Amino acid sequence: MMNKILIFSVLLSLHFLSQCSSQALAKKRPNILFAIMDDATYKHMGAYGCKWVKTPNFDRVAKNGLLFQRAYTNNAKCAPSRANILTGRNSWQLEEAANHWPYFPVKFRSFAEALVEHGYRVGYTGKGFSPAVVQNADGSKRDLLVKAYNSKKTTPPTTKISPVDYAENFTEFLKEDTDLSKPFFFWFGGLEPHRGYEFGSGIAKGNKKLSDLQQEDVFKFWPDNDSVRTDLLDYAFEIEYFDHQLGKMLAKLEAIGELENTLIVVTSDNGMAFPRVKGQEYEYSNHLPLAIMWADGIQNPGRKLDNYISFIDFAPTFLELAGVEPDASKMQSVTGQSFVSLFQNEPIKNGNDYVLIGKERHDVGRPHDQGYPIRGIVQNNMLYLHNFKPERWPAGNPETGYTNTDGGPTKTVVLNKIKTPQEAYFWEWSFGKRPNEEFYDLSTDPDCLHNLIGDKKYLSHYKLLKEKLFSKLLEQKDPRVLGNGDIFDQYKFADPQSINFYERFFNKDKSLDWGWITDSDFQDISKFPYIQK
Repeated sequence: MMNKILIFSVLLSLHFLSQCSSQALAKKRPNILFAIMDDATYKHMGAYGCKWVKTPNFDRVAKNGLLFQRAYTNNAKCAPSRANILTGRNSWQLEEAANHWPYFPVKFRSFAEALVEHGYRVGYTGKGFSPAVVQNADGSKRDLLVKAYNSKKTTPPTTKISPVDYAENFTEFLKEDTDLSKPFFFWFGGLEPHRGYEFGSGIAKGNKKLSDLQQEDVFKFWPDNDSVRTDLLDYAFEIEYFDHQLGKMLAKLEAIGELENTLIVVTSDNGMAFPRVKGQEYEYSNHLPLAIMWADGIQNPGRKLDNYISFIDFAPTFLELAGVEPDASKMQSVTGQSFVSLFQNEPIKNGNDYVLIGKERHDVGRPHDQGYPIRGIVQNNMLYLHNFKPERWPAGNPETGYTNTDGGPTKTVVLNKIKTPQEAYFWEWSFGKRPNEEFYDLSTDPDCLHNLIGDKKYLSHYKLLKEKLFSKLLEQKDPRVLGNGDIFDQYKFADPQSINFYERFFNKDKSLDWGWITDSDFQDISKFPYIQK
């Protein structure tokens, strides 16, 4: 009898200890490493089948975690895309922060600021929320990512790659507090592959060849020549540099025993800095890479997911993992949806089967610093876009250099096609004016070159998407559909060197800055009578 009592007591104790251990594990909040490239399109990661860009560390994260096939930024430009990530709200819900180079509204908090108040160590290296002016109500400096770690420098492989030693700065962040029981959030904001590039570096320093690129690797809206291919290989070399730095960070986490309980998120803020991509709202502009790894929290790793994920979904996901209730975050209401359930191989409760996209003002260069407002929706591989001001130039005015397309060899090649009537369609695709509505079947036309508006075969799909888009915008109180859309043009551009660009250019203001475009980008299209004005 005594033996039975002893055995029962031991079993009861083991069960109690097991329960305590399980509860402790469940309560252990994960670290989060958020690695974000600057201007990279989803197709250019090895995990998505790309052969000419080598991304072993992105691929490792995808193989040992989740690869998302339909992740979209809400707004394909640096500052507004990052604002969406940090606030969990769509651009049109962010007042000034809908624009590029904004004065960020004091009223909006970031999830990173909320994490600090709930026991997380928070920091970043490289590019955080930028470019913008961010201040507290009293005018003091505010950082939406709390604290920068950029003191450690290195000698980069090209003159255009950042000298910030991302991996060493991550190590400095980890050293600052050796209490490993306290979780962290760290933002690795690579400044690559943002332009400019060192021309020919992909070949000279990356051991690449023009023949590495197949015909299908050069998007149809660009001419296929040596200059464009060289530009693409330089872009590839910069992605690989980012990936190499990511690999160093993974190794550091492994060395200190924190890799398994760290959620690794790898993505980009918007598509590649090439014509018809960055700063626009097409498939390659907004559809971005996303791989997530978390050994302690992801069941059945190696899955490829077709769920539509919007960048506004990151904030609620991170807050849920951190155990921060919405009210406790002190943030403005979040529009995005947590996708934590996908880690457990379960569906998202009331998950969306679509994403909303759009933009207001990006770079200046139109009269009175006007933007090019767009709203769009992606669902079932169909893309509907509504251009609210089709009389404006979508990439910026010709006479001021098409400022919403960064300068570079491919831009120069495309701009020069305006001089040849038989090939001017390349110029039209990237820089010409657009109709009020656009509709594309992404399954057959990911380059978005065949506008299906008016095609009876797609009429029902078009009507469905347009109705859903405007219904959601009304729900979200978008000023653009409530009759007050011009408010976005009235918000001041925060860069003093470029504000009132159009007027200052024609007044020959020598203090005007156009360092992100080249002198040859400025065009007088009156010389080309076959171009729609």
